[in-house]
Amino acid sequence: MVTEQAVYEVLQTCYDPEIPVNIVDLGLVYGVSIDGPAVVVDLTLTSVGCPLAGELVAQVRNAVLSLESIEESTVNLVWSPPWMPSMATEEGKQLLAMMGVPV
Repeated sequence: MVTEQAVYEVLQTCYDPEIPVNIVDLGLVYGVSIDGPAVVVDLTLTSVGCPLAGELVAQVRNAVLSLESIEESTVNLVWSPPWMPSMATEEGKQLLAMMGVPV
């Protein structure tokens, strides 16, 4: 059976199209639930009007489907609470700071 940790690890291969930091370290993943062969990822974006939202959702869905025994992957876009740089992991905050993004 796939674990939550395994899902988060595969999600670290997905990158925001505008910021070169993976979505886990950016703090964009709000939650993961696993029900047998199905995984649901609650995901937000750095901005509501992101023109590449569909690309990121597809990237996340495909990454989750690459896990052994996963047959269904759903991505829910969540807008509350709105994302802020302070939601990033410590590593994410360091990367954002190197890019000049205030955290």
